[in-house]
Amino acid sequence: MKALVVAGGMPQITLIEELKARGIETVLVDGAPNPLARPYADKFFQINVFDIEGVKKIAQDEHVDFAITVCADQVLLVVAQVAEDLGLPWYIDYATAKLVSDKALMKQVFVEKGIPTSRHVVLPALDEAAVAHLRYPLIVKPVDAYSSKGVKKVRTPAELRTAFGEAQAIGRSPNVIVEEFFEGEEISVDLFVEGGRAHVLCISNSDKVRDADHFAIFRGKFPVHASEALKAEIGKVCQQIAEAFRLENGPMLVQMLTDGTELTVLEFCARTGGAMKWLLVQHASGVDVIQGVIDLTLGLEPDIRVRPPENRYIANDFIYCRPGVFDRLDGFDEQLRRGTISDYRLLRPRGWSFSGTIASSTDRVAGFTVQADTLEEFNRKHREFVRSVRVLDTGGQDIMRHDLLPDLAG
Repeated sequence: MKALVVAGGMPQITLIEELKARGIETVLVDGAPNPLARPYADKFFQINVFDIEGVKKIAQDEHVDFAITVCADQVLLVVAQVAEDLGLPWYIDYATAKLVSDKALMKQVFVEKGIPTSRHVVLPALDEAAVAHLRYPLIVKPVDAYSSKGVKKVRTPAELRTAFGEAQAIGRSPNVIVEEFFEGEEISVDLFVEGGRAHVLCISNSDKVRDADHFAIFRGKFPVHASEALKAEIGKVCQQIAEAFRLENGPMLVQMLTDGTELTVLEFCARTGGAMKWLLVQHASGVDVIQGVIDLTLGLEPDIRVRPPENRYIANDFIYCRPGVFDRLDGFDEQLRRGTISDYRLLRPRGWSFSGTIASSTDRVAGFTVQADTLEEFNRKHREFVRSVRVLDTGGQDIMRHDLLPDLAG
């Protein structure tokens, strides 16, 4: 068998390795000349993955048996369209993928089906009269971007005008969402839908770097800070979403905000969590969601039995940098050998230029996982790691933002 793997980031490395372990040849397509996953694939083509006709031609020329991706928001839509046009297997049809990939269409369904979400408007051009009924501060976001790109909090009409233009420049669609800001903790819910039932795998908190009112995540942490009643409500809302979008089988990621009592849904997608999220899910539930996606695509039944978490405290932390050109990580392997961390992943290739701005998850250089059974042990391991490692630029200087990695609060 032969698979077309669309997008070549860090999660696709694991996807390719799992496919090859099953004896499946892999053809990778990505817009970058040297994506992280390129050395792992049997064959590579550099192409804009949103060039549907170009991707389809490669799939046809290579005689692939299926197309696949994981942990990639907008790429889900590409795979759905290629699979549908070529009659290849995939767990979601194009029409549904369109609904879950376009935040404007998604919000429309939320409102129609009574799913809690912030008051908002969708505009192809800024009309200040159309947002006059919304209460500042506001959140501005493109309808079809990912990794928090173009998402910004604004407090005044002047800031709104600037953020609106920036969001339009990032998105492929001219439409922009303007919504009321909801003050609360962010909750991330990973699920797997089986026969229309949404099984909760992992509920975690997403801690964000609030730098210049952008919302880049620096930590995903388990267990979630929520009461049992709130957890039950989270499960109920997620099932509502699965039913509203008629999802039958496949992964699902829902992002919410809560003030401890009320919930509001930011957005969701029928995919596995990005970056290292699938690892957090695996450590917390024993479910391998990447294997699950492969199984579904091959017509097999995924194993989504939830097991006890490996540890009481589990967190994926992400590392950001000061300005510089990335050369290498220093000390990471030693900390892994010592058991201070349970894994780490490089998220950007050597030679990547960092501006020092922290606007989205693409500004991360790497991520790591710390696990422990007590808060004291967790923070001891975490402090040792942060103190012992460096991210070196081409001049040998440490450009790692050590200051953005605080202890885990109780």
